[in-house]
Amino acid sequence: MISAPPLKDIVKDLSELLTAEAVLSDEATLEKYSHDDAEWAPYTTPLSVVLPQTTEQVSAVVRYAKAQGVSVVPRGAGTGLSGGANSVANCIILSLEKMNRVLEINTAESLAIAEAGVINNDLRIAVAAKGLWYPPDPASSKISTLGGNAATNAGGICCVKYGVTGDYIMGMTVVLGDGEIIHLGTRTAKGVTGYDFTSLMVGSEGTLGIITEVIVKLLPLGGREERAIIGYFPSLTAAGQAVAAVTEAGIVPSALELIDHTCLRAVDDWMQLGLPQNVNAMLLATVDEPGETGEQLASALAGIFEAHGGEQVERATDPERISKLVTGRRLAYPALERLGPVLTEDVCVPRSQVPEMLSRIQSAAAKHDVLIANIAHAGDGNLHPLIIAPVGDEAAKARAKIAFDQIVADCRALGGTVTGEHGVGLLKLDGFASEIEPRVIAMHQSVKNALDPAGTLNPGKGFTHTAH
Repeated sequence: MISAPPLKDIVKDLSELLTAEAVLSDEATLEKYSHDDAEWAPYTTPLSVVLPQTTEQVSAVVRYAKAQGVSVVPRGAGTGLSGGANSVANCIILSLEKMNRVLEINTAESLAIAEAGVINNDLRIAVAAKGLWYPPDPASSKISTLGGNAATNAGGICCVKYGVTGDYIMGMTVVLGDGEIIHLGTRTAKGVTGYDFTSLMVGSEGTLGIITEVIVKLLPLGGREERAIIGYFPSLTAAGQAVAAVTEAGIVPSALELIDHTCLRAVDDWMQLGLPQNVNAMLLATVDEPGETGEQLASALAGIFEAHGGEQVERATDPERISKLVTGRRLAYPALERLGPVLTEDVCVPRSQVPEMLSRIQSAAAKHDVLIANIAHAGDGNLHPLIIAPVGDEAAKARAKIAFDQIVADCRALGGTVTGEHGVGLLKLDGFASEIEPRVIAMHQSVKNALDPAGTLNPGKGFTHTAH
């Protein structure tokens, strides 16, 4: 291993590569950039933070880091929930936040090209002005970046019908571990020349390359008529049974979200949205088919909710009412953070197993005496049990970790996966090792060695490779 130069020299060298304003090294800034929103994931203090504004500057930083024997941890907005952007020993944090330009919106080809630091919702607004729509909508869409979304293959509320980030990434510009700039994918509707390295980069959590630009596919904005169906349930299990019944009926809603009592109360106490307080679980479904088709689907969903114990089932077409309900769902995680440190799960099970998984989550909470709130992209089986421990209560924190591991084990027993959209990061390394076969882990290592043999990029994340 090459010994890193003194910190003073690193800051000076990076300032010469970029500008003095683009290199940050004061204590408060280093702390701010040293971790994402996964409060329980470990992190260290980085050597420096850099804010490049071009792909060429990203390349220069990576080349310098590799030559000096230090690591580079790429970062978008820091909204991740698995520790994927957390600082590791002897590293430079490379934030892409200044690379925030939408470079092209092509209405003829229904695509856009944007830098990695563009906020998801900003792109949606920009393309909407041209009559186009970018569907991927993680709950953090107003604060998360396209590069971060691509690096974790982020999902979102409408992915049950419209798919996840990777379904819309056509190509990208990437800086590899030796600093070389490469271009992957195409601008064309089809293209199978060579291996699909674009898909390889999507979800790789910055371990194989740093994504600096993306080419994304867009859909027409018009033609949808949104209707919401809201059902209140006496238990999480009953709500889960309704979700399984929706799947069995062959209905694909544009969203099917679950929010439990703890989340509803936390959001309403914070934002005063007028959400119900006296229910154990709420299911929020939307359909967006126009005309009579949409009416029939909404009626069918309402009937399923009622048949499985749903009370006060209501239908809404008013955009303001629907927006308030969706906002309540999006705000659930930050609302819960106000109650104490949150250990966030991201398990995904077959949709038919949602009722059983919800039941097992409740059992884990009771067994280990911890508070677990629940939100879920229920329509695709992606559950987010949120384990809350009071500040300073180390015993509760230890019990929470045991409950976390139990939920992962139960998920795997039901044929699920340990992460549906947040990524492995640091929090799910044990889950990764339990889920992925040894030969496939070795394949991961081989790919990492081929693209980043020095281990410069985000070491120790996604799987257990640590070269330094």
